[in-house]
This record gives sequence, C-alpha cells and structure tokens, in this order.
Amino acid sequence: MKIDWAALGSVFGISLVVTVALVALFTLGIMGLSRQERATTQGGSAALAVTGAYACFAACAAAVAYGIYLIVA
Repeated sequence: MKIDWAALGSVFGISLVVTVALVALFTLGIMGLSRQERATTQGGSAALAVTGAYACFAACAAAVAYGIYLIVA
C-alpha cells in the first residue's frame, strides 16, 4: 500500500480554505443581522444589511449542499 502524500496534502489544504471561507461567510451574515437590529433600535432601516445577510446564508447553504452532493455522487 502506497500513500499519495501530495494528494492528501492537497485535500487537506482545500478543505481548510473552504472551511475558513464558510466560517467567514456565516460571520458576515451574523454581522448583517446585528446591523439590522442596531438600525431598528435607532429608528432606521437596514434593508441592504438584511439582504446581504440572507445572501451570505444562502451561499453557505449552497456550499454545504454542493459538498453533500460531492460526497453522495
């Protein structure tokens, strides 16, 4: 049995980058929702913040769905 260390390292690197990107997207979504709450308490409107938050959450969901698709296929 021979282990392809280059392929193993490549998989590790890609999974690390994708994980950091998903955490960053989710964090941006949470920040957008918190800005919406802050604007609401100050009497303003933050439609752009909510739209951005929902877009971040949708991108996270799409990435997770694609990952599940890759595992199943």
